[in-house]
Amino acid sequence: MYVQIFIMDTKLTLKLNQQIIEKAKQYAVDKKLSLSRIIENYLNSLTSANSLGNEIEISPFVKSLSSKIDIPNDYDYKQEHNNYLDEKHR
Repeated sequence: MYVQIFIMDTKLTLKLNQQIIEKAKQYAVDKKLSLSRIIENYLNSLTSANSLGNEIEISPFVKSLSSKIDIPNDYDYKQEHNNYLDEKHR
């Protein structure tokens, strides 16, 4: 059995600042995407399941930048900074 699902696009009219529109159009050209696709992707990201739960999804690239250092929950960075300054100015 073969089921075909049709998803229809719907036209949306927006009123935006002209300078923002021009910048966005240039961005779309640079990225080889349509402005409609960029806005659709943005709105989709705002309304996705993760966004609705107020959870921030961390991209794999950002995850790759994180270090593997475990910092204790009770770490007092202000006190550590004060200790550093005390030692520095002795």
